[in-house]
Amino acid sequence: MFTDSTETRDVTSWDNSCDPNFFDYYEQQSLSPETIQRFSLVRDKALRLIEAGNSSLGPVLQVADIGCGAGTQCRLWASLGHRVHGLDVNAPLIEVAKRRASEAGLDITFDVGSATSLPYADSSMDVALLPELLEHVANWQDCLNEAARIVRPGGLLYLSTTSWLCPMQQEFNLPLYSWYPGFLKRRYERLAVTTRPEIANHCKYPAVNWFSFYALARYLEKHGFRSMDRFDLIETDNKSLLAKMTVALIRALPPLRFFGHMLTPGSIVFAVKVR
Repeated sequence: MFTDSTETRDVTSWDNSCDPNFFDYYEQQSLSPETIQRFSLVRDKALRLIEAGNSSLGPVLQVADIGCGAGTQCRLWASLGHRVHGLDVNAPLIEVAKRRASEAGLDITFDVGSATSLPYADSSMDVALLPELLEHVANWQDCLNEAARIVRPGGLLYLSTTSWLCPMQQEFNLPLYSWYPGFLKRRYERLAVTTRPEIANHCKYPAVNWFSFYALARYLEKHGFRSMDRFDLIETDNKSLLAKMTVALIRALPPLRFFGHMLTPGSIVFAVKVR
């Protein structure tokens, strides 16, 4: 299931400015070793999936990083020679992304814009990346529809977002927030954009949507995608026998997989466009 805000925003009136506190936090966080390692793992996993799929995609991929922020993920893909297009609603962070790409000698196209109206043609991208984005866009359906639209058959869509299944989360500085009832989430969403911005790390558009892998996979299936979760993607070649048996059981037994999602923060989806 999804849980989402009953309030909607006019996407034509997005505020492209940035709270100085959020800017400072995100500018530093985007260069942290943890962030770089996480995005590197996503890139490498995506490339292995594309290679294993024996698709007709060429060696140089067209990659769209939607909600690219300061461009860390963009630079990681561009450093391997791929053609990268980064987009974010936050104009100051896009300026940081442009500067960092220039300093690294990387040719990356950056745009300020909305994820609900992407400036890319149908089936024009081999890879679409949506890192920590869907939870912040009230009209998440249009956002996901747009991402699905631009991916060509054989291409890959990656997204990471909130999970209502797991009580651990980083969107709000409140304990067990994922499990709060909808009316209470609405209250804290209002506080986050009025009198208590610190509870959502001064984010101009705090999380309003909460997902599960299962619901996201069902939604993407309607757009011709086959989805894989974090347990499908665990590589066991160098794992111990116990670890291999544990992963095999989680994959084979739906209740164990569900319990595994309850223990892991966030929803992660790798989805291949099969039609």
